[in-house]
Amino acid sequence: MEKRVNLPIGEEKRVAVRRMFDRIAPRYDLLNRLLSLRLDVGWRREALGFLALTARDVLLDLACGTGDFMALAKPTGARVLGVDFSEGMLEGARRRRAPGALLQADAACLPLADGSVTALSCGFALRNFVYLEDVIAEAARVLAPGGRMALVEVDEPESGLMRFGHAVYFNRIVPLVGGLISDREAYRYLPRSVAYLPPERELVALIARAGFTRVAKRRLSGGIAQLVVAERSAERSAERTAEREG
Repeated sequence: MEKRVNLPIGEEKRVAVRRMFDRIAPRYDLLNRLLSLRLDVGWRREALGFLALTARDVLLDLACGTGDFMALAKPTGARVLGVDFSEGMLEGARRRRAPGALLQADAACLPLADGSVTALSCGFALRNFVYLEDVIAEAARVLAPGGRMALVEVDEPESGLMRFGHAVYFNRIVPLVGGLISDREAYRYLPRSVAYLPPERELVALIARAGFTRVAKRRLSGGIAQLVVAERSAERSAERTAEREG
């Protein structure tokens, strides 16, 4: 992955990302479907397949955007809470009547009780968080022991030929089409933001350290996207409880 040249970090990134998503919210759904050739819908369905939601579940959708995961989860009967720090995205979710409650909040500091949700989803946002480790730790805190987590994110194919074709599409076509329909600077930033993603081994280790087990990565559509799944460890939860009480 390319180096983080001229990409914002820290508080600068937080402000820039929020403003960017506020700007692109009105045409975000259209461009998602167009630029992914609707593959993103299937990727989210695969993530929900892992979560295996029922009416007994409470699903937290982090960086919910305009509510794609929320809409797909509706038939399961699970209670759904969508959280995003972009008001523009939440307004888009309200316009499309996303099923469930909506909350504006920082994914690294959620106003939720420990163990209050049983499942967690997140679509295409890992590279946009300022401190990914804090977000994963917060996900572990709010997930009940045994809770399931599914993270969908972009990726790079392993095949040389596919990697070349994907790079041309992602770095040239996406900014061009995004600029024509929505915001040129935003859709130039989004492909470059892949540089924020840690390598696979580091990401899996980060999630495991936070208190998750059965961490696994699945390549989607030849490796242009990835699904990272994990379960909340009951043992880790007990350790943290003991630490707080001590």
